[in-house]
Amino acid sequence: MNVSPSKENILKKIRKALSHSTPLPFPQSEGSGTVYQPLQQEAEIEFAEQFTKLQGKFIFCINRQELAFQLGSLVRKQDWQKVYCVEEVLIDSFTPQIEDRLVKTDLAHCDVAITSCEYLVARTGSIVLSTSTASGRSTSVYAPIHICIAYTSQVVYDLKDALQAVKDKYGNNLPSLITFASGPSRTADIEKTLVVGVHGPKEVYLFLVEA
Repeated sequence: MNVSPSKENILKKIRKALSHSTPLPFPQSEGSGTVYQPLQQEAEIEFAEQFTKLQGKFIFCINRQELAFQLGSLVRKQDWQKVYCVEEVLIDSFTPQIEDRLVKTDLAHCDVAITSCEYLVARTGSIVLSTSTASGRSTSVYAPIHICIAYTSQVVYDLKDALQAVKDKYGNNLPSLITFASGPSRTADIEKTLVVGVHGPKEVYLFLVEA
């Protein structure tokens, strides 16, 4: 097979180039290192900052007594008449103001739903929910307002840490649904205008208790 002089010239240049290694133009971008910076402050503070950036409403409580007081005050101030919650571990800490308005059915017509969670992700300000802790699949999504109660021991840095923690906790019996919720529901699909509360709660409160 005859090769034209011009094509032979090109092939020679390619062979020459392959015989010499070329340095990477951006060596720091290669490798398996994480692209995220290490945590520069306490995980609880990082979560609070990221969560509030996503329009979440963050309340810190130094103990369970303060949680009961702050939660009762919020329900009374907002005048929520139907507070949905089915988790007994949470109901036990409710004040009389909440107990008088507590409902365990009729989620479709409640004013607010209260749930626990699995973990909190500091880097993204996300709440990790599952069917094992968040009162089923619909409670944290169907209610117009979602209140989540969590403890400082549940705060992890990154998504992978949360997933690993869930795997360690449940082993082969993982919940049927694991959800990462980052603030109120929002969409910008229509004319690129941000609308809050379309496919889920329009407000999300996170009570973080020292533990």
